[in-house]
Formats: sequence, C-alpha cells, structure tokens
Amino acid sequence: MRLLTAIITALTLATALDSDFAFAPPASGSVLSSADRSATSEPLAIVVNQSNPTDNLSLAELRRVLLGGRNYWSNGRRITVVMRDPDDLERKVILREVCGMTEEQLKNHILRGLFTGEILVSPKILSSPAGVRKFVFNVPGGIGYLRLSDVDSSVKILRIDQLLPEDKGYKLRIRSQAAD
Repeated sequence: MRLLTAIITALTLATALDSDFAFAPPASGSVLSSADRSATSEPLAIVVNQSNPTDNLSLAELRRVLLGGRNYWSNGRRITVVMRDPDDLERKVILREVCGMTEEQLKNHILRGLFTGEILVSPKILSSPAGVRKFVFNVPGGIGYLRLSDVDSSVKILRIDQLLPEDKGYKLRIRSQAAD
C-alpha cells in the first residue's frame, strides 16, 4: 500500500513540477555577481512560522531543509517546505543559488526521495506571496521564501549565515521586475 501511495504521489508531483526551463547552478563560488547586487535587486527572505525556535540556518543547512535532507526542526515539528510555482522568479533563484539544481534535477531528486522514503513529504506549491505567508503562518513547521517586500509580521525571517536580508553581504537576492 505504501509503495502504491508513493507511486501515485510521485506521478502527481511529476505532473505538478513539469517545466520547460532550466537553470544551471552557479559556476563560481559567488552566489550572485556584483552586477546582480545592484540597487535594482531585492533580498529574498527565508520565512518560518513565528513559533519556530530556529533563528539562523547556514546556506548548507537551508539546502538540506529545502531538499528534504532534514525532516524535523529542533522542537520536533516536521518541516514542511512551501515553494512558489516553477515559473516564478523567486523559485528560480532558490533553485539556482541555494539548491544548485535545475527544475528537472529538483523534480528527479524529489521523485527519487519519495520513492526511496528519504523524503517524507513533497514541497507544497503555491502561486502567490500571500499564499506562502498564509501557509507558513498556519503550519508550525512551515518554511518558505518571499521577497522582503512581501514579508509581514505574520511570519518570522530566518538569518542565513548569521545575516538578515537587510544586512550587507546577505547572499540571497533577486533582481526586481524593473531590472529584467
């Protein structure tokens, strides 16, 4: 029965994650070039439920969380990842800069993990920043990402490598629509 459920989940996920684009992981050790850090870029905040005791994750820990390598928070709550639609710029940045994967590689990673049992739950897919905020607010183990301008007091911003999105040197940045 569990195998049948895993196969059905995998097929459903394959349909949901199907995409026509791909991004290669960054070639250098730098997350973004200095041109991408211009005044036309905006920080991408990693957000969790307000009750989550975690305040900081390293970029490597964040990668493990997003890819299903870590399933529980320090308080024992199951981690539930929420991602934006595959065609959203925020998701493309997370895949490229944090996960170091293309959309196709992520899809294969999740399918393989669900099939082997290494990943307990596939990421939830939501289409709007408001949906991500509401989900993280309502799910104690929820984690997602938002443009800093989309964050409100209903969610908690995590430090990444000890830095908040407003701090100099924060690595997760997205070029604003005006810069594209």
